[in-house]
Amino acid sequence: MRSFKHYVTVNIAHLDELKHVNNVQYLQWVQDIAGAHWKTLISGKTNDFGIWVVRSHYVEYKRQVKLGDRLRIETHVEKTEGFLSERIVRFYLGDTSTLAVQCSTQWCYLEPTTQKLIRIPTKIIELFA
Repeated sequence: MRSFKHYVTVNIAHLDELKHVNNVQYLQWVQDIAGAHWKTLISGKTNDFGIWVVRSHYVEYKRQVKLGDRLRIETHVEKTEGFLSERIVRFYLGDTSTLAVQCSTQWCYLEPTTQKLIRIPTKIIELFA
């Protein structure tokens, strides 16, 4: 399985009124890293691709993350079946193995013109492998 990682440092705009990273910020980072990973996988490819939309997010918070903390965000596609793909995103404190947050997201694959669900093609499943 091909993984992808990115680093962010928590700034004041990421915080809620309790001075912790806002829940909505985590979802934004989940979407950002998924998009960056996808663009990396298809870079230089001339195939026509469908579009991805979120079906659901399941987020589990393990540790508080605060101003100035550096996060390593890692993602990979866990499985694909039919028109669904499950992507895992994990947030670690810096370069440690300390898990702060993890998210499992189900993505649906759509035909770009009609925006109707379509089966994920083998060529895409192979990109994730």
